[in-house]
Amino acid sequence: MASLSTPPLRNGLVVVGGLVVVQPLRKRHCAECRRGPLALLVVEGGVPRCLDCVDLGHLVFLPRGDTALTRRAREESALSAVVVRFNRRRGRYERQGVLVEEAGLARAEERCLADAEARRRRRVRDAGRRAVEDMRFTEAFAAEIRRLFPGCPQERARTIAAHASLRGSGRVGRSAAGRALSEGAVVSAVLASVRHVDTPYDQLLMSGVPRHEARRRITAGVERVLRDWRDVPA
Repeated sequence: MASLSTPPLRNGLVVVGGLVVVQPLRKRHCAECRRGPLALLVVEGGVPRCLDCVDLGHLVFLPRGDTALTRRAREESALSAVVVRFNRRRGRYERQGVLVEEAGLARAEERCLADAEARRRRRVRDAGRRAVEDMRFTEAFAAEIRRLFPGCPQERARTIAAHASLRGSGRVGRSAAGRALSEGAVVSAVLASVRHVDTPYDQLLMSGVPRHEARRRITAGVERVLRDWRDVPA
């Protein structure tokens, strides 16, 4: 949130790069029309005045939070004002939003909606492109598994590749070595799959066997599967 030091007075109006309207902390009444208590006021001639009396009553309040909408609403409005409130604890004025013309706000909203739709279409295109890239990479990873382990069933190779190369997973297939289809990365993915699928490794862990001991116990089983997969099918 942008913050302001106590704003100076110029021509009776609070000014910080333009008109500034205050959200009062205590009940205040307009010195001109006596209306009140005022939710928003302008200090003019050293006294509070309501928005209607200072010709700002036709503006609408846009709360802070959407930077793009706020910027565009001010661009689209011939007249606008910053709304501030004094923070006693911090000893300074802080922005709460802006007052803008209703028509200007409507135009700004249309611009933001157009941008949002453009961003949505771009996200869809990017997602489609990434899906194609991921599919091609998974196929390449599976092909490399089959090259190194020709006895590995084709569907199993695809499953291992898809698991290892899942985008955002942090698995070996997404590492630099994995993206380069290095032999070490491919073998590592195959080892992990065999360990979890073809041996009682997971059951050993669940029964409380320490990881290193569990790996020692399944070593022979893992090597047997890998040896079978390395053999070229007759």
